[in-house]
Amino acid sequence: MIKTAVKLFLLTFILVTATAGGAAAKGYEPVSSSEIQETVFIDRMDVRDSVYVEIDPIQWYEGEAANKVFREREGDPEMTEAPDGYYIVNDKTDTEEVQIADNAEVVLQLYDKTGRMEDTEINWNEQVSLGTLEKAFSRSDVLDMTAFPYHITIKDGKIVKIVQQYIP
Repeated sequence: MIKTAVKLFLLTFILVTATAGGAAAKGYEPVSSSEIQETVFIDRMDVRDSVYVEIDPIQWYEGEAANKVFREREGDPEMTEAPDGYYIVNDKTDTEEVQIADNAEVVLQLYDKTGRMEDTEINWNEQVSLGTLEKAFSRSDVLDMTAFPYHITIKDGKIVKIVQQYIP
């Protein structure tokens, strides 16, 4: 829980700095869910004979579903809505290492392209290579990619699709 709070604080700071206070929400569309998709934090990426990630499964809620879970779990009569319209539940501390398929589809919203904060901007649903994702995870001085949730699709034991979740 503390790990999630720290990640969310850092991400909020970065997004406010990078997007001048919330203008980035234009163009955002929630990721469609499916039975073979789960939402996770990617705690670590390791490149060996292939690319492996250590995932921490979470529950991601948006809109009224987020408000409902927020009210149930937080119990604060003064706050009846989830801040920023989303709520993350991360009750389990177990992580799992999963291989990413070499031809996995990778979709990012925001990542460090140049090593300079002023060049960081949101590009909605930008299709990138697995190599670009590896490079983004290797740098954390401008933007820490472990702070974002990801919607992943697993088939035959490998991740075949990764979609970075935008956090307002």
